[in-house]
Amino acid sequence: MAGATPKLIKELREKSGAGMLDCKNALNECNGDLDEAMKYLRESGLAKAAKKAGNLAAEGLITILVNDNSTKATMTEINSQTDFVAKNDQFIALTNEVTAHVQAEGCTEREELLKTTINGVNFEEYLNSKIATIGENIVTRKMVTVSSDNGIVNGYVHLGKVGVILAATCSDSAKEKTKDLLKKVAMHAASMKPSVISYKDLDSAFIESENKAIIADIEKENEELVRLGKPLKRIPEFVTRSQLTDKALAKAEEEMKEELKASGKPEKIWDKIIPGQIARFIEDNTQLDKTHALLSQTYVMDDSMTVEQAIKACDESIEIVEYVRFELGEGIEKKEEDFAAEVAAQMGK
Repeated sequence: MAGATPKLIKELREKSGAGMLDCKNALNECNGDLDEAMKYLRESGLAKAAKKAGNLAAEGLITILVNDNSTKATMTEINSQTDFVAKNDQFIALTNEVTAHVQAEGCTEREELLKTTINGVNFEEYLNSKIATIGENIVTRKMVTVSSDNGIVNGYVHLGKVGVILAATCSDSAKEKTKDLLKKVAMHAASMKPSVISYKDLDSAFIESENKAIIADIEKENEELVRLGKPLKRIPEFVTRSQLTDKALAKAEEEMKEELKASGKPEKIWDKIIPGQIARFIEDNTQLDKTHALLSQTYVMDDSMTVEQAIKACDESIEIVEYVRFELGEGIEKKEEDFAAEVAAQMGK
């Protein structure tokens, strides 16, 4: 049987996705037998993939798939070594296929995914063949699926780098508007990076630590303001709404009344002044919420309201019950390259 011919090389390239020279060599090794050449490439590809598996994969794409009735959404982070490959059509197709597979199989972690079967082969074998074809290490790093039996799920991906999924319960009549709202709130969360849905979800140890840090930061700023002769910033006693008990608010109100009395303001107008002062007091003493709690943040789509107010303005029945945010490469320790040294090393070769 003849070896590599232009027609066979073209057919093998289309079938395998491998390079022209690799296809030519495989066909020559297998005397032009297309099936044997495909097997040869696959086996060679697995060998190449094993060598590439040690390479750091810190680029890639975050992908979200929402099912047709918006009751289930799956998000994956699949990493490549370079941003160049992350923009490659083959890699994009891979991320879409794997995300759909994760949703279908219900996988929640990488080890579980590697044991599944996709396109008739073991997933690990499938991934290794893709590594060989694409030419870089690929890691299926993170995955999550969020479902809702009595509500809506939706998500948003920003440039493949940040992904957010939100789930909300709502009335049947509000499902369509909830779907649209969740997309907008997911865009907000992608930008503003909240860590929890509500201030009620903040960990007590975290609150205590951040309370001290925020006060220390303001005290430091005030030292500079004193030097510049500018008005000082108020130093908050608290940092989250969960600390503002009825007792704490009552104490603050009494102090406000004492100040109004000392300034000579007539008591009959106190009820017009105090609500505004209480609102400012709450604003000053909930700085942690505005940074970390989604519902307390100023809504990026309309800065006249918080996210919570925007949700209620859309429909009173909507309640966000789940929130997941992925940021590409988060937690991966990237090796800092010395560019000058790298160039020098290349020149020396």
